[in-house]
Amino acid sequence: TTITISSNHWIMAWTGLEINTLAILPLISKSHHPRAIEAATKYFLTQAAASALVLFASMTNAWHTGQWDITQLTNPASCLILTSALAMKLGLAPFHFWFPEVLQGSPLTTGLLLSTIMKLPPISLLFMTSPSLNHTLLAFMAITSTALGGWMGLNQTQIRKILAFSSISHLGWMTIVISYNPKLTLLNFYLYALMTTAVFMTLNSTKTLKLSTLMTTWTKAPALNAMLLLTLLSLAGLPPLTGFLPKWLIIQELTKQDMILLATTISLLSLLSLFFYLRLAYCATITLPPHTTNHMKQWHANNPTNTMIATLTVTST
Repeated sequence: TTITISSNHWIMAWTGLEINTLAILPLISKSHHPRAIEAATKYFLTQAAASALVLFASMTNAWHTGQWDITQLTNPASCLILTSALAMKLGLAPFHFWFPEVLQGSPLTTGLLLSTIMKLPPISLLFMTSPSLNHTLLAFMAITSTALGGWMGLNQTQIRKILAFSSISHLGWMTIVISYNPKLTLLNFYLYALMTTAVFMTLNSTKTLKLSTLMTTWTKAPALNAMLLLTLLSLAGLPPLTGFLPKWLIIQELTKQDMILLATTISLLSLLSLFFYLRLAYCATITLPPHTTNHMKQWHANNPTNTMIATLTVTST
């Protein structure tokens, strides 16, 4: 990740992306379960294809302009190829199909890495090349991602898949503003990473993978579950929580650019993802499943909450 972020030369950026991909593969396939092996294979194939496209885009650009500098991407064909390659790396629609499958096959800790740190190199490349990319294409991809991330997440019962679709829809928000104010994209990414880390660590500490098990976790850690409710609502972008800030700033920036229709569309589409965040929050804290007396007393013997989770939750709400 560091190699890609700090490089000026396309070959170094590509090397960083490759090392990143190869480093995460053992973590995905760690459990030796067929689902994990399938996820690792899917991840490898999509990332290899995207890396090949990045290399192809940079070579075409170097062939036409003689420049290997990342910021000097001027050839229109290279810009289009690079946009699709980075969309594939990130899991932006219409190249998003691999991401929910890979996240579903990975353990929660690896899922956390895939949703946050592994997104940083492609986002930083987008950030560096944003002035020369096609604005219309980026806006189309952003709207499609927010729509598909919301719609496809509605019917899910597996929490990792829901979080994957939430990631796709957040990426839509980041992409729509990158041509106009790239710093807002980075702010959105940092806050998204913070909130997602808090959610994944909470789920990891309660060992929750699907909605039916989420319903019984309040007996194990009531305080942690109450904080999970706030973090999920923050991810949904409800005021006065932290997650509302980037959405508000992005809508403000789009209206400044006279893109009122786009701002209205993306705001309405984010209501779709709000529905499944509310469903998660409802299952986590408001539903009380049938229980025995012993079931209620589980939290007495429970270990104290990890300080890291507490800090992350406080900062992300």
